[in-house]
Amino acid sequence: MKLFGVLGDPISHSLSPVMHNAAFCALDMDCSYHAFRVKPDNLEYAIKGAGALGFGGLNLTIPLKEKALGIVEPTEMAKSIGAVNTVDFKNGISGHNTDGIGARMALTDRGIGIGGKNVLVLGAGGAARAIAFQLAKDGARVTIANRTVERAQALARDVAAVGEVTASGFGALDKLIRQTDILINSTSVGMSPDISGTLVTSDMMHPDLVVFDIVYNPLKTCLLMEAEIAGATTIDGVMMLVYQGAEAFKIWTGVSPPVDVMEKAVRDALS
Repeated sequence: MKLFGVLGDPISHSLSPVMHNAAFCALDMDCSYHAFRVKPDNLEYAIKGAGALGFGGLNLTIPLKEKALGIVEPTEMAKSIGAVNTVDFKNGISGHNTDGIGARMALTDRGIGIGGKNVLVLGAGGAARAIAFQLAKDGARVTIANRTVERAQALARDVAAVGEVTASGFGALDKLIRQTDILINSTSVGMSPDISGTLVTSDMMHPDLVVFDIVYNPLKTCLLMEAEIAGATTIDGVMMLVYQGAEAFKIWTGVSPPVDVMEKAVRDALS
């Protein structure tokens, strides 16, 4: 049996085991995926130990993604993003970041094109970084809006290496959204337990807008409820989680996993 795992601290909340084990089961693969609590100081031992034990691959979550850069051989995209969420042991120890691809696939899965679109990303943290890099690279015109405009500007300077990007504070959201095709919330606003929060209300939206919230607990965030009132298209956070996992699965095994099975496993676990 081939072992896989996700490392983080805390880790008990992770939905990765249920998602990946459902895919392994559906494909009748002799593989098993588990969650391991690892503190940052022990990350190098954990990654190298997993490689020595013959693990097929690892995922990394908070607070380990940035620290892994100095331990693995990162891809160019992982280096640009400044974080690793997937480790592969086929040729040494390589580090990938599949978060941006997960966001892209969550959109294209719904038939939403990215090239030439005006994309507004709320937040300037790790998730925003991965999403902004990927979508700018894919030809979107990206605006990064953050409460602290200096953080948005710093991220925009980095993303400018791969595509078209601007930065803004939250004060200009009303005006920005009028010109936006795709709005992505990459912040934790609206996440359980504070589920009443939203940065954008229905009166700021328009019916042609796509509203994508990467939060998946609750599944229907306050932002998505506001988007429904405005008649906008909505995408919840499950699909980004599933597609970033599917991309990792493909990196490890060379096999495209059944995304529908992975999605059902996650939604069942959340309900």
